[in-house]
Amino acid sequence: MKTRIAALASATAALSILATQAASSDPIADFYKGKTFTIVVGQEPGTGFDIYSRALSRHIGRHIPGNPSVIVQNMTGASGVLSFNWLYNIAPKDGTAMGTASQNVAVEGLFGNTAAKYDSTRFNWIGNMEESAAVCGVTPEAKVTKFDELLTRELIVGATGPTGPIGQSARALNGVAGTKLKITSGYKGTASIKLAMASGEVQGICGLPWSTIKSFWKDELDANRFKPIIQLSARRLPELGNIAHIDDYAKTDEAKQVVDLIFGQLALGRIYAAPPGIPAERTAALRNAFMTTMTDKEFLADAEKTRIDILPTTGEQVEALVKRFYAVPASVVERAKQIVDAK
Repeated sequence: MKTRIAALASATAALSILATQAASSDPIADFYKGKTFTIVVGQEPGTGFDIYSRALSRHIGRHIPGNPSVIVQNMTGASGVLSFNWLYNIAPKDGTAMGTASQNVAVEGLFGNTAAKYDSTRFNWIGNMEESAAVCGVTPEAKVTKFDELLTRELIVGATGPTGPIGQSARALNGVAGTKLKITSGYKGTASIKLAMASGEVQGICGLPWSTIKSFWKDELDANRFKPIIQLSARRLPELGNIAHIDDYAKTDEAKQVVDLIFGQLALGRIYAAPPGIPAERTAALRNAFMTTMTDKEFLADAEKTRIDILPTTGEQVEALVKRFYAVPASVVERAKQIVDAK
């Protein structure tokens, strides 16, 4: 009898241990443990998107269950469209990769860009590190004191590819405000355009995030080698003083809708997307890890040291904003398309 009782007790104890192990098991942590999580950046090294992603990569791994190692890979081409094509069509659909690129990449399909082989409404949006406010700025050699001067005189501005937000912002100003910006395209990114401005190849740039200017263009700003002349998005920032705002040049209801579509997308800022088809529980884990990182004290200290602004929005909020853009009336989209495609 004692033997049977001992055996029963032993079996019960074993079952209890197994039950405890089963209860404490985390399938998300089990999946990510020992794996590598990749952040793909659609812009060149040294740009704001690259710097933001590298700061994120140093901390988000602590908040993803299982603590995978995190790496950053740059995948340039077509102003970020190439990286999102890879993310949508080729990247593993298991939750081990996400990507970021300039915010216009999220609406390229809406504007009819046939090079964009993805449906932005199907991405698993993970979050946004910073809601951007963008500006146009000039060098001293431009001899421009205020934005309205560009309504009557030509200014040469640098841009990346035809689908990039830098060139699109300049074309949109020509179409909405009536400026006479001459756009020189082909630069790899804003870091390359900054060098072109320093050498005198171009005299200005449009669509540059204010956070990028305060961090990676701070020396130029402080030395008055870069002068903001108009704000292109978001609420008016007191620190920009009384410079012009694009809203001042939208005189009709249709113009206001067009401005919201073209420049409102800048609110997407530093967005991160994961491929479609990822298990829902892993998407939820990545969204939670992203937002937890945004309030992590070590991360925020790192962000301050790196001189980047953090103004996050959730993956759900990014998803809602993307869907809002894709619900805009076709007539507004067509007018906006005519403007940003203008040569």
